[in-house]
Amino acid sequence: MFLSRIFGRALFAGAKSEASAATAAATNASAKMVHNPLEEFFEVDRNAEDDTPVVYGRSWKAAELRLKSWDDLHKLWYVFLKEKNMLMTQRQMLHAQNLRFPNPERIFKVRKSMCRLKHVLTERAIAEPDPRRCAEMKRMINAL
Repeated sequence: MFLSRIFGRALFAGAKSEASAATAAATNASAKMVHNPLEEFFEVDRNAEDDTPVVYGRSWKAAELRLKSWDDLHKLWYVFLKEKNMLMTQRQMLHAQNLRFPNPERIFKVRKSMCRLKHVLTERAIAEPDPRRCAEMKRMINAL
């Protein structure tokens, strides 16, 4: 039972009765619907027959980031970090298979957006009237 839960399938289904095999099949079907967090490191596969080029978004501008709240910027940083990790994982995987990484400019766009976000946060830290809070904010920003 423990191994079947870990691997998401019944390993010893042949040795079980029909009732327990049916229960295991229902468990497997529900386990496939559960989201695996490691899937976030890989981009969804496209259909190989689809020849239409994929258009990706642009990087964020500093003026747009200045309009966001502190919490929104914090969430956006982790979205950027997740996207960067996904792209770097995909690039490394394709490099290991001697394949070309499609749209390498996406990594540059994410890095540019991350730098702009740090710049906006630094501007806010400098504008902080309390010197202790300013120093604390700068330490936090530099740790990103």
